[in-house]
Amino acid sequence: MNIILLGAPGSGKGTQAKPISMGYGIPHISTGDIFRAEINNGSDLGIRVQQFVSSGHLVPDDLVLEVIAKRLGMTDCREGFLLDGFPRTVAQAEALDSVLVNTHRPLDKVLYMSLSEQEVLRRLSSRRSCPKCGKVYNLVTQPPKTLDVCDTDGGALVQREDDRPETVEKRMRVFNDLTEPLISYYHGLGLLDTIEAGLPVADVTQKIKVVLDVLQRTDGTPKK
Repeated sequence: MNIILLGAPGSGKGTQAKPISMGYGIPHISTGDIFRAEINNGSDLGIRVQQFVSSGHLVPDDLVLEVIAKRLGMTDCREGFLLDGFPRTVAQAEALDSVLVNTHRPLDKVLYMSLSEQEVLRRLSSRRSCPKCGKVYNLVTQPPKTLDVCDTDGGALVQREDDRPETVEKRMRVFNDLTEPLISYYHGLGLLDTIEAGLPVADVTQKIKVVLDVLQRTDGTPKK
């Protein structure tokens, strides 16, 4: 089962990726995680990626695709994968299609986590993180036991710069500009399913499960 997870910042992709990965036995692949792993390993790819990351520039599409292709070639992806954070543009989607066709691994489904801009703003502007352990909270949906204090280590929680309302609005403009054509692209291929991400977490999980269970039965894979 080869799946792509699309959605705006704060739409719950990370939250939903875990039950998808565990429930269907496929690895959750995040481009950010791959970049960090390659950089930490000191690989040739990691060194090349680090040059762009350190200078604050976007990693070029051809290099991103090379990193993705390498990750998809690992043994844990034999039964499928869940891509999160890639592709971001139609050009990247077309390049990914070529890689998958050449390796006889067609894409099965694209799940789009749909969330209103107002809800994205509410969720992200309420987000706080611990600079010590990295744990993330939400003052509305997942608050710490003590206001502005990390449950794990007692550190003072902070609001990241990219979670401030004015920054979130800019991020959403960029996301919409890039993602609307991408949604149209996958809809045209008959691969897109839209999931209402503003529902309670358990309800969103169940809606995703319904879609993927049907897909699993259709491709002949035994249901877990």
